[in-house]
Amino acid sequence: MKEHASKFRSYALLAPSLIVLAVFVGYPLIYTIYLSFFEWNMVSPVKKFVGFDNYSKIVQDPVFQKVAWNSLGYILLFIIFTCVFPYVVAFLMDIVVGKVREFYKPIFFVPAVVSLVVASMVFTWILNPVSGPVALVLKKIGLTMPFWSNLDGWVIAVIAMITAWKVFGYNFIVLYAAIAGIDREVIEAAKLDRIPTYKILLNIVVPLSSSTGIYVFVITIVQGLQYVFTPIKIITKGGPNNGSANLIYYSYQKAFEMYKVGESSAVSVLTLLLFIVILGLTFKFIEKGVYYEN
Repeated sequence: MKEHASKFRSYALLAPSLIVLAVFVGYPLIYTIYLSFFEWNMVSPVKKFVGFDNYSKIVQDPVFQKVAWNSLGYILLFIIFTCVFPYVVAFLMDIVVGKVREFYKPIFFVPAVVSLVVASMVFTWILNPVSGPVALVLKKIGLTMPFWSNLDGWVIAVIAMITAWKVFGYNFIVLYAAIAGIDREVIEAAKLDRIPTYKILLNIVVPLSSSTGIYVFVITIVQGLQYVFTPIKIITKGGPNNGSANLIYYSYQKAFEMYKVGESSAVSVLTLLLFIVILGLTFKFIEKGVYYEN
């Protein structure tokens, strides 16, 4: 009886979370998959079943193909800005700089609490190719800042940088905590043996903190396309010629600007599948090499 009562109590405690998860995650996911097989404009009372036609249209659409490549390029830059750079900075703060790290830690974390809307507007002013501070400084040394918002490639890099500025602080603090937890004797022994600093990072720090590193890596992939919606919406609206659009924003455009809900749902499902593939490859080829203490 006690065992049954304990199980019932466990399920009862889990029930509120499961209900919230089912209502706000499970149902929308299932309904999105359902809508991807229909043609609907959000106004008509009748949904026309079209099967896999929405998926066929989307996959063959040159705009979708461009947006998909944009998304992959953005994710790659985002990973470099929010995984590689925080790792290096956290290592330098803890192992190399040391004395003034308590001053820099809160400074690096401040962007994590700043709204992306505000950040997007501020960076738009700072990076204004005509009158922004960066353009004026470059002009004094004889350089001209490109009109990045009108150039493919440049616009993705700038959007990735703006979004990374928001995420950098959180990733830095998490990675710093992992690096600070590494046995100091190992680091000191490497220094006494005059091992180069970069080898200490690559051969000691990264492997010993890899369990936290894989967490940051996965979170970065998951958040990458989610966070970028705001700067795209505020700064570029997906331009120039869909040069800055990503899969999330393209899905939004299909649903709320073109009223093609079925195609929008198909894009969302394909995006979900892309995430599953990326995360699956991550756990298959990267996670098995992660060091878990004890």
